[in-house]
Amino acid sequence: MSGATVAAIGPGLLILLGVERGDSPAGAERLAERLLAYRVFPDAAGRMNLSVTDVAGELLLVPQFTLAADTSHGNRPGFEPAAPPDEGRALFEHLLNALRSRWPRVHQGQFGADMEVELVNTGPVTFSLRVPPRPVARP
Repeated sequence: MSGATVAAIGPGLLILLGVERGDSPAGAERLAERLLAYRVFPDAAGRMNLSVTDVAGELLLVPQFTLAADTSHGNRPGFEPAAPPDEGRALFEHLLNALRSRWPRVHQGQFGADMEVELVNTGPVTFSLRVPPRPVARP
């Protein structure tokens, strides 16, 4: 299907998702909450004060394992931090389902595909949102 459009959205969030070893379904749930509540859209005063749900925006979730690359040495990235493909796909699907259960305007890229992603970036504003594991409560 070369050249076929898999998904497209209007105003909203393009989410490039890198799944790393140790990421969990609980983390994906927390990320879904944060993505829908993250206040990055301008209010009437032009301040970043509205969420994607406040502006009735859309989300496009695109799997992007290269975000997990280790670029700390040498001239070639290493992908050891990235989750194995089966684990990455499972967490991508988990996040997708978590978002869709909370908001109806969620679209997806194709896992494992060689995609051309186009972006019109207003601002330009780009954030790296990480959801670290929550600490385990100890008695």
